[in-house]
Amino acid sequence: MMEAKLAHGPLTGIRVIDMTSVLMGPFASQALGDMGADVIKVEAPQGDLVREIGPARNDGMGPVFLNANRNKRSIVLDLKSKEGMQAMHRLLEGADVLMYNVRPQAMARLGLAYEDVAAVNPRIVYAGLFGFGQDGPYAARPAYDDLIQGAATLSSLIAQASGGIPRYVPTAIADRVVGITGVNGILASLLARERTGRGDKVDIPMFETMVGFVMGDHMGGLTYEPPLDRGGYARQLSPERRPYQTRDGHICALVYTDKQWRGFLREIGRETLMEEDARFSTYAQRSQNVDYVYGVLAGIFMERSTDDWMRLLERADVPFMPLHTLESVLEDPHLKATGFFRIVDHPTEGAIRSMRAPMVWKNNPPSEPRPAPRLGQHTREVLAELGYPPEQIDVMAAAGARAGARAGAG
Repeated sequence: MMEAKLAHGPLTGIRVIDMTSVLMGPFASQALGDMGADVIKVEAPQGDLVREIGPARNDGMGPVFLNANRNKRSIVLDLKSKEGMQAMHRLLEGADVLMYNVRPQAMARLGLAYEDVAAVNPRIVYAGLFGFGQDGPYAARPAYDDLIQGAATLSSLIAQASGGIPRYVPTAIADRVVGITGVNGILASLLARERTGRGDKVDIPMFETMVGFVMGDHMGGLTYEPPLDRGGYARQLSPERRPYQTRDGHICALVYTDKQWRGFLREIGRETLMEEDARFSTYAQRSQNVDYVYGVLAGIFMERSTDDWMRLLERADVPFMPLHTLESVLEDPHLKATGFFRIVDHPTEGAIRSMRAPMVWKNNPPSEPRPAPRLGQHTREVLAELGYPPEQIDVMAAAGARAGARAGAG
């Protein structure tokens, strides 16, 4: 059995075997590690593909990997070998959670379907994050973030709101939303296990999750049968819904409630607009005339500088934020005050900028985070915890290195 590790956080004592790769699954397992779980990242000899994305100081340690794999231990196992699968079974015997994000059919071919794993450990939470629910015709299809964005209507909504060209959101929003949903499913399953003593199999499909995420805003009149309209949330789809250009830059602002409108109009000297123009008079009227209302606001915001608007909006108690770039957000005063971005010393990558977990616990604060691991960094450590003798660990480590070299050559 594996030894308990000293750790802190609300998930202290929970062990996660993480077979996921790329982004969706690693983002989810990182969240569990941030909460104190002991996350053991099982990598194939060639390593997680995402290790190679983006600029890097060393091979296999790119920025996307570094920012999705903190608080994990990496071990290399060749699951196509008898020895690798035996080690995997030993890992599963002492685990609380198994996470994977390949298609379920691939897990079955490996001999790691739910029934196989539950036979080894009936208390395990077996969590799959993959493309599609397994009772529909897309069940065996592969899926990627871009594909799911388009299928879940995001790309057509962007086209509707911004000139007719379908585009993808410039971040892996499906991977991350589904990853967060997966964390919720895993935590709920762990809680149920504490009550019932039984483990569970939880499927977290990307397509269904993202359709629900998007259509919660945009179902509109399609909610009713027969439909009352063609769907869509008019304010979110307005081509005028965008950061406002000021005299010298841009600002993000939302004048939303009646109270906010009155305060805003008072500050700019147009107190009577809500009485004089019915299109501004109530929330319902503003919603029905959102393109016009936002167009008027766009003209008003051109009249002052960004700094002037920030002071005015604060006096009026109107919500606003700066329009940040990837570089300027690093200098945001609030993020600096909360210590969100930190420069940490990675043992192989040197000084790197890291982001902390955004949640804060008063009574169960997590331990200081461990940096993202090198490929196989903890193989010997974990195998020793599993009870393997040093000479066998040497053989297995050498076999993994040879398999990785062959995969790289291919």
